[in-house]
Amino acid sequence: MKKQDMNRDWIATAQTLSSALPYLQRYDDATVVIKLGGHAMGSDEGMESFARDVVLMQQVGVNPVIVHGGGPMINAMLERLDIKSEFVNGKRVTDAATVEVVEMVLSGRVNKRIVQAINAMGGKAVGLSGKDANLMVCDQTDPDLGFVGTPVEMNPNFLRALARENIIPVIAPLGTGRNGETFNVNGDTAAGAIAASLDADRLLLLTDVAGVKDGTGEVVTELTAAQIREMTKDGTIAGGMIPKTETALDAIDGGVRAVVILDGRAPNACLLELYTEHGAGSLIRN
Repeated sequence: MKKQDMNRDWIATAQTLSSALPYLQRYDDATVVIKLGGHAMGSDEGMESFARDVVLMQQVGVNPVIVHGGGPMINAMLERLDIKSEFVNGKRVTDAATVEVVEMVLSGRVNKRIVQAINAMGGKAVGLSGKDANLMVCDQTDPDLGFVGTPVEMNPNFLRALARENIIPVIAPLGTGRNGETFNVNGDTAAGAIAASLDADRLLLLTDVAGVKDGTGEVVTELTAAQIREMTKDGTIAGGMIPKTETALDAIDGGVRAVVILDGRAPNACLLELYTEHGAGSLIRN
């Protein structure tokens, strides 16, 4: 039998696995809600990598719950169908015709693509929306915006039942109204509400930025809720980061132990955040 020399890369891999032990123990049976959006949804390679990471997370004891967006796909379909959108204060008005397209794209094409990717990696995923089992009951956010909803009542028990059967829920951000309406819900908002309803250990918000940055442009790896409020007040946190940090604060107030805004463009971002000392973004907690 030929003797095989030990390879440095093999040793490094073994050391990485060994160093992950405390984190594997830390997240055993933990609920982790992941908001999928941005780069990870934009390519087959990104989707495949994300799906593999989710299946691995479940294999080592995590109960993952996926909530996804799909804005670019909705825009493309509206353009194809020649449905014109109106905007109020920079926000799209979701009229009756638009919400039909939103539901078709999110619950159909986008949702099932993620489900298929996870199943192809050996997981058991099922596609849902916030309308299923009245998971997310909404009130209208603003009459001027049409069928845009804000979650006001959550019913997550069936998500816990799925976790007991090792089934990974993939949830489109649509909610049901008290009178049977369908509401479009911001993906981050939906993920935060679902995470809070499950008392999740972590909410991971995948974005196309490195994380929350300070006044010098450096990513801050750990923040308190008080620091987030102060940085928003002085303008350090601005633009598109404001709704993400607001989602984080609402989720923490609702019972989520910590929220991470992390760079979904980084390979294996979720694994880096959960199972290494380095992390991959900005951790926010009280």
